[in-house]
Amino acid sequence: MEGIESTRSADRKRLDLLVQGRMRSRTLYVEVVDVSEGGCKIKGRHGFAEEGENVILKIDGVRTPLGKIVWVEGEHAGIAFEGKMHPAIVDHLYNQRMEQKKSLGKGEKAA
Repeated sequence: MEGIESTRSADRKRLDLLVQGRMRSRTLYVEVVDVSEGGCKIKGRHGFAEEGENVILKIDGVRTPLGKIVWVEGEHAGIAFEGKMHPAIVDHLYNQRMEQKKSLGKGEKAA
């Protein structure tokens, strides 16, 4: 996995967001830990994915390009997209998530 870290061409944006996807012709719910133009890191139940499997995710209404699981460590897995997400889409998803977190934080303080 360290080799992957050094070959990344785009910065990853932290999301920590539960999303729906499809793998093995079934619906899948995973947490997208972070995302970049070329892929993302997800978290699911132990054993939920194997290297080489295809997956597609829908993050806040945005479908990612078809992805392939390139590594699995316990309940985390790395996805490499076959195409690239436009940088503006990645920024939009990140900014939207930051706004959601900010709104949740304000609601908690008011309670």
